[in-house]
Amino acid sequence: MTDIVEKSPHPEEVVGHPLASYESPNKDINIDSIGDAERAVPPYDKKFAGSPADEEISDHDLRTLRRVADRLPAAAWLVAVVELCERFTYYGLTGPFMNYMQYAPGGLRPGAIGLGQSKASALNYFFQFWAYVTPIFGAVIADQYWGKFKTISVFAGIYVVGLFIIFVTSLPVAIENGASLGGLITAMIVVGLGTGGIKSNVSPLIAEQYTNTKKYIKELKSGERVIVDPAVTIQSLFMVFYMCINIGSLSAVATTELELHTGFWAAYLLPLLFFFIGIFALIFGRPFYVKKSPRGSVVPNAFRILWIAFTHRCMAAAKPSYRAENGMSAVTWTDRFVDEVFVFFPIYWLVYGQMVNNFISQAGEMNTHGIPNDIMQNINSLSIIIFIPICDSFLYPYLRKVGIPFKPITRIFFGFIFAAIAMAYAAIVQHLIYTSGPCYEYPLACDASNGGQIPNDVHVAIQTPAYFFIAMSEIFASVTGLEYAYTKAPSSMKSFVMSMFLLTNAFGSAIGIAISPTAKDPDMVWTYTSLAIVTLFSGCLFFLLFRRYNKDEDVLNSLDNETLDEQLEYDAQGTLNTAA
Repeated sequence: MTDIVEKSPHPEEVVGHPLASYESPNKDINIDSIGDAERAVPPYDKKFAGSPADEEISDHDLRTLRRVADRLPAAAWLVAVVELCERFTYYGLTGPFMNYMQYAPGGLRPGAIGLGQSKASALNYFFQFWAYVTPIFGAVIADQYWGKFKTISVFAGIYVVGLFIIFVTSLPVAIENGASLGGLITAMIVVGLGTGGIKSNVSPLIAEQYTNTKKYIKELKSGERVIVDPAVTIQSLFMVFYMCINIGSLSAVATTELELHTGFWAAYLLPLLFFFIGIFALIFGRPFYVKKSPRGSVVPNAFRILWIAFTHRCMAAAKPSYRAENGMSAVTWTDRFVDEVFVFFPIYWLVYGQMVNNFISQAGEMNTHGIPNDIMQNINSLSIIIFIPICDSFLYPYLRKVGIPFKPITRIFFGFIFAAIAMAYAAIVQHLIYTSGPCYEYPLACDASNGGQIPNDVHVAIQTPAYFFIAMSEIFASVTGLEYAYTKAPSSMKSFVMSMFLLTNAFGSAIGIAISPTAKDPDMVWTYTSLAIVTLFSGCLFFLLFRRYNKDEDVLNSLDNETLDEQLEYDAQGTLNTAA
């Protein structure tokens, strides 16, 4: 074996790795008693013996050479265009949602339904919840039946139907006749289903366009020798992917202006028409995409895990090791698969959700000086568009160059910290509103507001840092979460694991629905303060529990996904045998 193979830990040696429960089929061999050169390797581990590309890299090179990203294939950029158009549609549609639901026609802010802040916030959270539950359906269909490309195409058609419904029911005649609420709820259900089928599959599809899985050395024009690392490439790819999301989300600038100056019908017509550009890009790119066949879904196992944990009132009861030790029936998943069902991201998404509902209501209580109160959310997207290239091209390469590996768990931790800072700052802004006239703790609700026409005397621009802090939290937490969900999943689980990551957003929205009754004046300072404390605590606990995975990052990224599929199957068979 080469140096790199001898000195790299085997998958079964990595603490916490999905293959940690692997037991060698040859139980007569004591693996720990033999040297690296004589190590017993199962037949399917031969792929880890190194490719020609890996064999050219010495252990010294791995320690000393800088790691860089590879060039992204053209097909990946085509998928990015599809995502940009879908996100343009989604955020253009949801940008005016809060005003559309909260205010009645004829008030200081544009409105249609008049539900008030608490009910509008709850309904907004319901839509987010639904839109992030439905990716599970899209993942099952893609993994089990259609594959990612066909699933995206079919659900895009469903998406168009929902867009048409909300456009029609937002026409002035529909609002006047009370059809807007029923139309909105129907459109939310249909659009949520459509976006769910796309979301769980489009990020794995873009990542699959990059097919190299091995490191190799190349010499730059400057003469510097560097390691082209697939893991760094995937990180860069998801940064580009997320930047496209936020370029698309700037559509809310246009739709909130149309909402204010023309009407909600015009605000919803624009996303409907723009979505067809994405459909065209999807069709145009079809001959160029790398399209993998469906390999079966693991969703039934996920629900079996939850059912076993519920019936035994113990999550450990779903682990193969626990079941084998206690003489229980066998299961076909690994211990690690159970461990990763629990995540901290719902708290993060609960905080993120404030940006698209309560922050908008907060802006509605301040002086906007002629701009839409719901246009401020676009500061978040602009910040991401500016700082993603800075992080990808300067910050991360500089940290790697000086020997600071800013690994995924650490990046996610910093994402939580920035989210907590955003909530703390929002609490300060809310305090300033409550200490300003004319209505102080009851903005737009006192006699001095002239029937809700005079907001409290605070400039809306003071909100800007809160959106910036959330943007930075997304770059560190959300982008890294997408990257981690893709790179650590075997091929048969790409869409499902991505849907599980997106499901954490739904859980966050469910929490948001539960606490939505607190979203009212004069309690908002305490709402934001509580969220800041909970998020800070969650981020610190997350880091303490999972920081050990940082040291295994290189090994986890070196695993070939096809081999990982085979190893999971061997592990399941071994579990069946030992638990019988």
